[in-house]
Amino acid sequence: MSKFNARVSVFKIDDTGGILRNLSTYLTEISGLPGERELLQQTGIGATGRERDTGLENGRFRIAGFFDDTGPSGPDVVLGALRTHTSAVDFEYGPKGSTSTYVKYYGTCWCRSYTLTSRVGTLVGFVAEFEVQGGITRGTF
Repeated sequence: MSKFNARVSVFKIDDTGGILRNLSTYLTEISGLPGERELLQQTGIGATGRERDTGLENGRFRIAGFFDDTGPSGPDVVLGALRTHTSAVDFEYGPKGSTSTYVKYYGTCWCRSYTLTSRVGTLVGFVAEFEVQGGITRGTF
């Protein structure tokens, strides 16, 4: 079984102008992708165990990393504007990089929150949380 170092992971998201921005070099965490889905209860009286059917995807994910307000592609510039943006934007996540044929998860999302963190002895950081619009697709670069 192959294992991959997280340092090669890639995360890209559209800015408010629709330009796909690579935030990978600023990130320390990408979590929650590809996400969860609902499992609907359909157990009838007299059943000996629970029965389920598939429901809708309920995709949520978060990224965390280092603050940088350099325009136009620093995370504060991109994510700060997405927090109040009025439409969903596209994202791509490549857990083992973005080389041709490598797996990627992609879709459209809303920025639910963007929070800065400052603590003595650390670099200024951020956490951003997203909710997926529709489903998450598994494909390749």
